[in-house]
Amino acid sequence: MTSQLETTHEQLTDEVTDVQRIRRGVEADVQTDRPLRQTPTQCAQVGCVVDEATRVQVVEQIHMTPMLPAPVAQRCLSNVHRVPDLAELQLRFHHFGRTTASRAPLYSRLSAAIADDREVARLLTSAPEPQQLPVLFFAAVHWLLLAGNGPELAAFYPNLAAAPLATDPYPTFRAFVVNHQPELQDLISRKRTQTNEVGRCASFLPALGMVASECGPLALVDVGTSGGLNLLLDRFSYEYLPGGVVGTHADVHLACATRGNVPVPRSLPDIRAAIGIDRDPIDVTDEEAARWLEACVWPDQLDRFERLVAAIGVARSDPPDVRHGDAIEDLARTVEEAALSAHPVVTNSWVLNYLTGEQRTRYVATLDAVGAARDLSWVIAESPAETPELPVPINDADKHLTVLSLVTWRSGKRMARRLGTTHPHGFWLHWD
Repeated sequence: MTSQLETTHEQLTDEVTDVQRIRRGVEADVQTDRPLRQTPTQCAQVGCVVDEATRVQVVEQIHMTPMLPAPVAQRCLSNVHRVPDLAELQLRFHHFGRTTASRAPLYSRLSAAIADDREVARLLTSAPEPQQLPVLFFAAVHWLLLAGNGPELAAFYPNLAAAPLATDPYPTFRAFVVNHQPELQDLISRKRTQTNEVGRCASFLPALGMVASECGPLALVDVGTSGGLNLLLDRFSYEYLPGGVVGTHADVHLACATRGNVPVPRSLPDIRAAIGIDRDPIDVTDEEAARWLEACVWPDQLDRFERLVAAIGVARSDPPDVRHGDAIEDLARTVEEAALSAHPVVTNSWVLNYLTGEQRTRYVATLDAVGAARDLSWVIAESPAETPELPVPINDADKHLTVLSLVTWRSGKRMARRLGTTHPHGFWLHWD
């Protein structure tokens, strides 16, 4: 198991390097790291605000509830309502297929075929322009398969077939798309890609353990919580390699490869309250809503799919406290409510890059105001390059990666500490 996880560790490190390259606005050959062409940044009203290649990569790597445009969008608002032509949509499928072959071979193979099939690619025009992404198209198909449609196509999906077929899936895929065109157009027109990555709990746990050892019982406030699955982190078990096991007999078991002296806690923290706020929360007790979360996970990534399904099962037995709310306007009152139960800890992962710089400044100011009046902790998993307003140390060498940080307010004094870097899905953690 260790050797397998170490291999995954190296592969996923390479994945994040790919994302780092693409975030700089340069489409690069993933083998040589040689720039192929400079592409203008396109802006989007919701979600990723990046060039075409980044649209492919970042949607896989991260999710948060899209709250507001990212800073880049402010510099290119003239393009917000631009409607891409069919050739551009085909190019997006081409990019997606070329850059995801190692992590999603099924979708990569299908994307390559769709890139040459104008009729199928045209279905993506049913989506609002910011959501005209291959991942949305594939999620819509996946959603129908999860509902029991198309067993002949499901036979190619690793998460739906015990022994998935290895033959060319595209003829079957195309026939399914044509036969279900009305349903797909409806889904694509009203859905958006969304995930709730429970693997991030493995990144949060050591930081929460540090706070618990100092402050005792905790009360969590998760901002951009989606379905609230990360609020259940004390009901999961963890295995850090090296580092040991935390928690036992849990339906959700998270493995995390580590480097450095990660302070793996001996036991799970005592969490007395856990509240999630989101501008578009998902009710995981609703069958269709939960199925959409599952559909947004790539079928080749069986481990992510299985742990999501298991986490949804845990949530249904005792649903998390998820509320509709604004990341800034509702933050202080939610923290104060949580503080009635125990030491309040705010968490966010890949959320704040959807705010503008001014809004991130307000977010920090809100926490500063709360921290001036009571002890408070804040665990952050964000990219410093995307969120420069946050009060955390920045290392230029890895500012494009997911950096784990801990900010504390004690007796009104704020202290920020960078803890390390982590994979966006929690597969590995490198401690500083």
